[in-house]
Amino acid sequence: MLLKRGTAWPALLLLLSVWALAGVRGHAQAALLMEEPYGFYGAINPTGHNAVYFEHICAATPIRLRLCRPGELGAVISRYEGVNGYDWIAIPLVPYLYSVEEQAEIPTHVDHEMVERLRNRYRETHFEELHLDRSGGSYVPEAWKQLIGAAYERRIYAFRFDTTGAQDEALIAKLNATPNRSHFAMLFRNCADFSRVLLKSYFPHSFHRSIFPDAGVTTPKQVAYKLVRYARKHPAIHLTVFEIPQVPGYRAPSRKTKDIAESFSTTAYAVPLTLMNPYLFGGIFVDYIIRGRYHLIPKHPEVVGARDLAALRAPAAGTLPSAEALSATQSPAEQAATTGVDAAMAVSSATASEQTAMGAEAGGTEHTSSEE
Repeated sequence: MLLKRGTAWPALLLLLSVWALAGVRGHAQAALLMEEPYGFYGAINPTGHNAVYFEHICAATPIRLRLCRPGELGAVISRYEGVNGYDWIAIPLVPYLYSVEEQAEIPTHVDHEMVERLRNRYRETHFEELHLDRSGGSYVPEAWKQLIGAAYERRIYAFRFDTTGAQDEALIAKLNATPNRSHFAMLFRNCADFSRVLLKSYFPHSFHRSIFPDAGVTTPKQVAYKLVRYARKHPAIHLTVFEIPQVPGYRAPSRKTKDIAESFSTTAYAVPLTLMNPYLFGGIFVDYIIRGRYHLIPKHPEVVGARDLAALRAPAAGTLPSAEALSATQSPAEQAATTGVDAAMAVSSATASEQTAMGAEAGGTEHTSSEE
């Protein structure tokens, strides 16, 4: 049917509007969270924690996912040992970082009493029905606290990348259909393995477990390195690094994230390990020198404060670690693959070109304590 004179332009504008909205709906973002270690346990095991934030995936409940509605900021999907036997938990972004429901409620300075009060209030509202405040027989006490108010405990680096709506929908279907029960294994099914498998579902044939560094154990820093390296070969994902600062007042500043080889080579562990087995220490040290010295954080990453969380989901200028810093840990073939890539990558709102292909590998759980 032909359009009458005078109606063609309104109809064309309507079609263009529908097309634009469809494009926006198809575009999404996510971010790998590399969280620094803290407290006594963090001094013993300075590997930290991994979680993944999704802009368009929200929590219908802490154990059930759905697409976000307009105005929602998305959710963080994280894995911890000792949350009543559940394999993963999804928490909206604001309470995950600050233990409150709305951004306007986020404090700029806290003390121990305030953090406990905010956490308990959120727990009573959202966790008691599912008994997420119980350990489920685990030896890890009060692990639920790690899921609420992470920014009070430590500084967090967010490695943001582009996704598509189809990828997000596929992940929702996969996690909702998989039994959400914990099968914890500290060395080979930890929080970093969980994040690695989630990234692998977005970027198939990537993010495999590596023998070197860290003797096959996946660490949070190693997963972030793999994502940075992937982004240099696939700039369409527009990787950008942000810093989410630790809110002062609750505890001392968190420590730098290290992998296993770096931990043994640059801390007091080196002395007793050398005395007990110099050959073992030598092997670990060589592993660190050859493959474990990657620098992931740009000199001046954009800082995302409590009032600026929308920056995690909006186009913004950002940089990646220099090619020189990464090439120190790459093989000659890997160096050749990344030669010519600029150290600073511009971020745009273009949709990522990768299409989803869900990985068949299942994840595991995270070993944690009250002071990771």
